[in-house]
Amino acid sequence: MIKFKIIHQHERMRVGVVKTKHGKFKTPVFIPVATLACVRALDKRDLDEMSAEVILANTYHLFLRPGDELIKKLGGLHKFMSYDKPIVTDSGGFQAFSLGYGMEHGVGKIADNIFLEGLKIEEIGKQREKWAKIDDEGITFKNHIDGGIVRLTPKKSMEIQSNLGSDIIFALDECTSPLSDKEYTAKALERTHKWADECLKYYDRKQALFGVVQGGEYKDLRIKSAKFMAEREFAGFGIGGSLGKSKQDMLNIIDWVVPILPEEKPRHLLGIGAVEDLFNCIERGIDMFDCVAPTRWARRGHLYVSPAEGGNIKNKFRIHIQNSRFREDENPIDKECDCFVCENYSRAYLRHLYVSNELTYFRLASYHNVYFILKLVERIRNAIKEGSFFELKKEWLGYV
Repeated sequence: MIKFKIIHQHERMRVGVVKTKHGKFKTPVFIPVATLACVRALDKRDLDEMSAEVILANTYHLFLRPGDELIKKLGGLHKFMSYDKPIVTDSGGFQAFSLGYGMEHGVGKIADNIFLEGLKIEEIGKQREKWAKIDDEGITFKNHIDGGIVRLTPKKSMEIQSNLGSDIIFALDECTSPLSDKEYTAKALERTHKWADECLKYYDRKQALFGVVQGGEYKDLRIKSAKFMAEREFAGFGIGGSLGKSKQDMLNIIDWVVPILPEEKPRHLLGIGAVEDLFNCIERGIDMFDCVAPTRWARRGHLYVSPAEGGNIKNKFRIHIQNSRFREDENPIDKECDCFVCENYSRAYLRHLYVSNELTYFRLASYHNVYFILKLVERIRNAIKEGSFFELKKEWLGYV
């Protein structure tokens, strides 16, 4: 189990500490994603150097490869990946979306304003035949490795996560699409609630189980789900599923849900980690975040920069290192960043590595991006304690 202590609070913002059997981490926290028991391109020493206090691994993908039973045989996830700090695992519910309606509809958790009235689904994104189908008892996946069939149920998700030995686990849920109508979303919500009760029955009591609030963009469904989860003995709560068709929809959902959830338990916004979102969601009482964005953007040539280096909402606080203007640029990625990459390497060098497709680029870029977000959240924590959060938000986002 875990213990959560709030040490400072201002309005809805909280600074706290989560204690687990593998150590503690401060909140608000950004959790780097280690999908296959590895934060892409980084190792344990890198994570320790940048003061990462907790990571999140992926239940579904580890179940497929190398297998949760093998990981258990080898001593559990901590020993397997030589990581002695807290580990969170998701349930596999997000893959029900990403390999299901996410593929079929060609969208992510937030439709990012691409949804316009009258627009046909075929015009929204790149559609593919979905690899996940959902029924009331669980999820049937087409295995992307060998094409076989994989079945995931609430009981199976709890069994896999028990074998992994993670500190914080999530109940199996159905993550709906931003394009799911209210009728379907309501059915999916009932399924998620049924599965939550099953997970409470089967989970490993040595682990801390979080329930997941669903309900899409629909206020009455979100409130219903938040009340359902709040009434049960979960150690904390995730806010998941479709977060609407815009960033404002996401903020509305948080505003509906947070006041209902127990004050003394942590709240995790699943799969979110953009700079703007961190400020706006922490302000509304979110304690925990996870997202693949820092390493994914790094691999694609996008490096985070602060407002002092021209980072803003419009460019999403990123530069693209392939740009020819960096060919002779002797400056670091960001002069305000004190990571070892910025202290030792120039933009020109990183551009050279990127265009040459050198493997070293992926490590250096990933290191900078993960470090950048971790340090930003640390600054936000300190600003909350010091009463300067809104000044920091104005400096970064240009508005309060």
